[in-house]
Amino acid sequence: MPKPSPWVEVEGRNLEAGSADRVPRTSVYLHPGQLFVSPEPHTMTTILGSCVAVCLWDPVLRAGGANHYLLPQDVGDGLASARFGSVAIHRLIEGLQALGSQKQDLRAKVFGGACVIDAFAQGTHLGTENADLGLRILRQEGIPVVAEDVGGRRGRKVIFHTDSGLVLVRLI
Repeated sequence: MPKPSPWVEVEGRNLEAGSADRVPRTSVYLHPGQLFVSPEPHTMTTILGSCVAVCLWDPVLRAGGANHYLLPQDVGDGLASARFGSVAIHRLIEGLQALGSQKQDLRAKVFGGACVIDAFAQGTHLGTENADLGLRILRQEGIPVVAEDVGGRRGRKVIFHTDSGLVLVRLI
C-alpha cells in the first residue's frame, strides 16, 4: 500500500509536491524579511515557524507573489522593512498592482504563526500576533482570504505556484 503524501493542498486534496501540473517554473526560496512578485510562473518555497507568509494570486493575470515577515509591526525606528507584516503586506499588494493587478481580483492564502517554543504557549504569542495582523490587513484592504493554515505548535514548509495559486503545505 502506498504511503500517504505529507503534502496537503490547502483546499484539501492530497498531492505530491510538483505533481499538480507540468508548467515549467523557476524556483525561488523566500527568506525571512523578503517578498517576491512575478508575472512569470515560479515555484516559491519558504519555511515558517512564528513567521507568516501571505501568498497573493491574481487569477485574471495569472500572476502572484508572497512575503515572509517576522514581526507584526514596525518598531518605529524609521526603517520600513519587509520584516514587519505592516510593511510587507502593503508592499506585496503594491508589487502586484505594479504588474497590472486590480485589488478586487486578488486572492490571499495565509500560513504560519505557530507557537514553536513551549514557554510561550500560554496566552497571546508572536505567531498569533503575526497571523492576526495579516488577516486584519487583508480584510481592511478588501482582499478575500480563500485559505489559511495558521497557529498550532509546528512549523510549516510552504510551496506556492505563482501562476496557478496552488499552495502545498507540510507540517515540520
